Amino acid sequence: MTVSLFDQFMSPTYLGIPLMALALTLPWVLYPTPSARWLNNRLVTLQGWFLNRFTQQLFLPLNLGGHKWAALLTSLMLFLITLNMLGLLPYTFTPTTQLSLNMGLAIPLWLATVIIGMRNQPTAALGHLLPEGTPIPLIPVLIIIETISLFIRPLALGVRLTANLTAGHLLIQLIATAAFVLLSVTPMVAILTTAVLFLLTLLEVAVAMIQAYVFVLLLSLYLQENV
Repeated sequence: MTVSLFDQFMSPTYLGIPLMALALTLPWVLYPTPSARWLNNRLVTLQGWFLNRFTQQLFLPLNLGGHKWAALLTSLMLFLITLNMLGLLPYTFTPTTQLSLNMGLAIPLWLATVIIGMRNQPTAALGHLLPEGTPIPLIPVLIIIETISLFIRPLALGVRLTANLTAGHLLIQLIATAAFVLLSVTPMVAILTTAVLFLLTLLEVAVAMIQAYVFVLLLSLYLQENV
């Protein structure tokens, strides 16, 4: 039973060829592209409005140096939302349930923010490791603690996204299995279980969007400390 529950998180293969690259490429095909017309259709207009509002909200506390990351972080957020939402469809694979993929996104972007801070303002970047007014006996301990917390950041980014999506998919599968089994035994309980499954699916849609937003928001906060 345990193996069948976690089979959905295995990377799909076809004739021994891993399909992870295909799963990561598919969302880019689904995005509507602007046309050469003066007026775009409603979907492109809605997409442009959403991206503009998100970019304004995300980069409002950042100075002009951090605005160079607008295209990268906005594209990353839209990409993660699409992957998370497509993973809620039946018989689909969610790449963001793989810790290796999430860490592959989190570590380079976090490391880039750290390198930017060390290059542009090394004194301020190193100053985050030691709060002002710290008693002298506590200085070595606080430096060690702050250094550990700094290196835990990319791990927290990847694990948070992986754990939330994995837990949601497992809950959906468990409740769907329970509803199917109870249908022939107690139909009324099966109907109630199906209603709970529907509500949980709506919750997972919200979680898929929120987790993508939180991932990018935390990256922007890390960037804010270093620009």
